[in-house]
Amino acid sequence: MNKKTIIGLFFVLLGALFILVLAVYFVQEHKENLEQEIYQDEVHLMQKNLASMIEEKKKSTTAIALTLASNDALQELFVDKKKLDDKLNSLIFAFRKHTNYKNIWIHILDKEGNTLYRSWTKKNDIALDANRKDLAYVMKNKVILSDVSVDSFTLSIKSIVPLYNKDYEFIGMVAVISHFNSIAKSLKKVGIDSVVAVTEQASAAIKYPFTEMYIQNCYIANFDAPQALQAYLKNNNVKQFCQTATKITDGYIIVNYPLKDYDGKTVAYYIMFKKISAVSKTGLDYFVFRWSMFAIIALMALAGTINIFYYFVLKKQKVYYKNILDNSNNIILINDRKCVVDANKTFFKYFTKYKSIKEFREENSCICNFFVDEEGYLNKGEKPYGWMDIVLENPQKTHKVKMKIEDKIYYFMVYISLISREKNHYSVIFANITEQELYKKELEKLSFYDALTNAGNRRKFEEKLSSEMARSCRYKDPLSLILCDIDHFKEVNDTHGHTVGDKVLREYTQLVNSLLRDVDELFRVGGEEFVIIAPHTTKESAALLAEKLRKAIEDYKKIVPITMSFGVTEFKVCEDEESFYNRADQALYEAKKSGRNRVVVK
Repeated sequence: MNKKTIIGLFFVLLGALFILVLAVYFVQEHKENLEQEIYQDEVHLMQKNLASMIEEKKKSTTAIALTLASNDALQELFVDKKKLDDKLNSLIFAFRKHTNYKNIWIHILDKEGNTLYRSWTKKNDIALDANRKDLAYVMKNKVILSDVSVDSFTLSIKSIVPLYNKDYEFIGMVAVISHFNSIAKSLKKVGIDSVVAVTEQASAAIKYPFTEMYIQNCYIANFDAPQALQAYLKNNNVKQFCQTATKITDGYIIVNYPLKDYDGKTVAYYIMFKKISAVSKTGLDYFVFRWSMFAIIALMALAGTINIFYYFVLKKQKVYYKNILDNSNNIILINDRKCVVDANKTFFKYFTKYKSIKEFREENSCICNFFVDEEGYLNKGEKPYGWMDIVLENPQKTHKVKMKIEDKIYYFMVYISLISREKNHYSVIFANITEQELYKKELEKLSFYDALTNAGNRRKFEEKLSSEMARSCRYKDPLSLILCDIDHFKEVNDTHGHTVGDKVLREYTQLVNSLLRDVDELFRVGGEEFVIIAPHTTKESAALLAEKLRKAIEDYKKIVPITMSFGVTEFKVCEDEESFYNRADQALYEAKKSGRNRVVVK
């Protein structure tokens, strides 16, 4: 080795040492600031998630209220209170058994605001509270209202829907009331404890406190508020936490979120506690990782003669960060737009049939092979890795994917970022949201399907009819409607009782559904009135289908023998929904007028 080489090596090592010292100094200098930014980001995420949960619960509560309001049986309250009490109590039991709504309340009021039914108390003689401006607003304007409300019993999320009789006269209101306990439980799953504190002024209006919990005259609305945190708020003056949006103290990030009523007045504060030790430091780790990698790459570039030494340093760093990625609950992949380069351990918890990425690559060029094509979710697409382009080009949007892995269905949120431009390496994160998506689909089913027969309800019918008419108008395909009505159904109820009547509706709905084609869809649009949308079908073919149904129903004779009348019509290109439906309705009217148990085509 000559003198120049030794001098060159000396300056290479000196430069490498300078870069290393500079990188370490930079990381230490900025680590504290970045840590504070991480905490602020966590605060914003907590607030955003809570706001989203409250909004989602408002929508789902409204969906339940709309479903109840559209049920003709609800009007029976004004004739036979005990009968509807039994129906509503059964419905609430079903909510508790089959949905996440374990403590749903239903409140029925007449058009004067007098209580006719409360599911959670017998105190039905309490007059309309003068402070309940939301109820007064619905009575006056006949509109749907969903808000956070304080009444004589508790703080809740309340959706109020006006009720109309068959003559479209306003007869009262139905209020569906849900609580903050399910939100608190969802937040608990991600390490956030909750105390929902009503302001002292609003607490004064609560005469029959449901939870019976108070902190310094502030009513506590959620049953599962941790006792230790209640004691902490009491000892540190709960009001100071309501007045300050964020506190980072005593090992917690404490965030309050104001809950506003119909008038925009703050009536309560949702106080969230998250342990600092539970806050993800991925951003901080990535910052350290990025500058460590920069230092290593610079050292390797400057000190080519000492590659072996830095090889071991880099290997050690990779093991460290690989351990960080392996401890994540999310699937994390590295790919180069051609194949999966690497994956963390969580990946193999889902893809258990593979022992290594090499095995996976031998059978799959892309994880998108497991995508399920469904509206609202990313699909594989025709272009290789085109789904990644969609995510990268629209970072402001939420991207979700449905996957079928080893005969199980999962839903994931997808995040993608470039980590190496030279190698064209991208990190792809799949965060499991299966529980949330299934819960959302459960609520959608509740909103669009009749609870008794499981046929589509009127809201579902109107959406389906609109889309099928638009398709028929565009592609000139035939489209037919079949309206059907059970003959003399009132006599069935009067003779055998409403329980038998309900069994008849369920049994014959199943019969009709079993005889329909895959493209046809049945909806219950009234008490005993149904409608079938028959795409790609002329009125002649629809009439044959209606006659087939009529004969099958007449011969069935299960539970109670019945017959049905049918009205059939075909869509005239680009006519409006009202004229299309009314023509089918007129055909049904003529079928019933001319003797029932027949098919009339118009």
